[in-house]
Amino acid sequence: MAFIDNVLQEPSYGWSNEKGELIIPTTGQLFKEAFSRINIFADKRNWISAVSWMMAVCLVPFFILAFFKYFTIPLFLVSFLYSIVIMSTHATIWFHRYSTHKAFTFSHPIWRFITQNLVLKTFPEEIYVVSHHVHHSKSDQPGDPYNASGGLMYCMLSDVNHQSIAKNLTEEEYAKAASFMKHTGVWINSYKQYLTWGSIASPYYTIGLWLLNWSFWFTMFYLIGGPALACGLFTGALFWFVLVRLFNYTGHGKGEEKHVDGVDFDRRNLSINQTRPGIFSGEWHNNHHLYPSSARAGFLPMQLDFAWLYILGLYKMGMVSSYRDNKKDFLKKYVNQPKETAAEKVVS
Repeated sequence: MAFIDNVLQEPSYGWSNEKGELIIPTTGQLFKEAFSRINIFADKRNWISAVSWMMAVCLVPFFILAFFKYFTIPLFLVSFLYSIVIMSTHATIWFHRYSTHKAFTFSHPIWRFITQNLVLKTFPEEIYVVSHHVHHSKSDQPGDPYNASGGLMYCMLSDVNHQSIAKNLTEEEYAKAASFMKHTGVWINSYKQYLTWGSIASPYYTIGLWLLNWSFWFTMFYLIGGPALACGLFTGALFWFVLVRLFNYTGHGKGEEKHVDGVDFDRRNLSINQTRPGIFSGEWHNNHHLYPSSARAGFLPMQLDFAWLYILGLYKMGMVSSYRDNKKDFLKKYVNQPKETAAEKVVS
């Protein structure tokens, strides 16, 4: 098998059947798989999936306090803004454009660290980065870890069911997988440590950074607005943490072809440009599939891209040393062309 087919841990129900068609598991199978993947008592190598869900569980008390003790309309609006705009934009900047696609480079590790921790930490980088490389290689095909054709819950539970790296990689395969993460500053396990922990990221680094990040931001929110603001913004992080999985489903048309002429130019997959995630987080997803390594994805008029504005701002201040911007190439190939020529390009 090719490396990209082998790097993720295959679920018990499999990726595809004998005909090569996507296996669509039942909801019961999906939940059974999820609980088996976070069971550290059965296998401690499940730790990274368990930590991901533990973060969500630890956010629940803040949600309860925010809604039943501190709830006000202004607090709700601030929490909503933090979730839908700030958390979402940060995810596009850090997880998507930098950690996965290396669309830009920082001039110094301190700016990387600050960007990494601009918001409350939720899931570990490893869970996003490696699986997202597979997603681009196998978009909407069996093996795509969040294949929208598998259904809503297939995507909602993908972080534990489909996005963990395989536990039986060879030393050469592990080195390739680890190379996806080296530029992020995450502490990387040796191959011997990988055999023990089943992950690229060190558990000590991952858990330690989580605790430091949460301690810092709770203190800052508390000093700014007391316990109400702290609970409200931690609740906003919880909403984002859950709802980001929904985007993996809707961002590929819920498994159906929903391309719009003049808006979605990449027809090789089901990705679409959606207004809400585009405006709120710069996630113009069809554009991104055309140019995965571009630091800008808002190419057309009215395609606001806050993530790009952050990257460009850091570049102007010398904190980002270089970036890739494919807007000119996009306009040349897909917009400033006769319709027939552009249509031929997008399916090639």
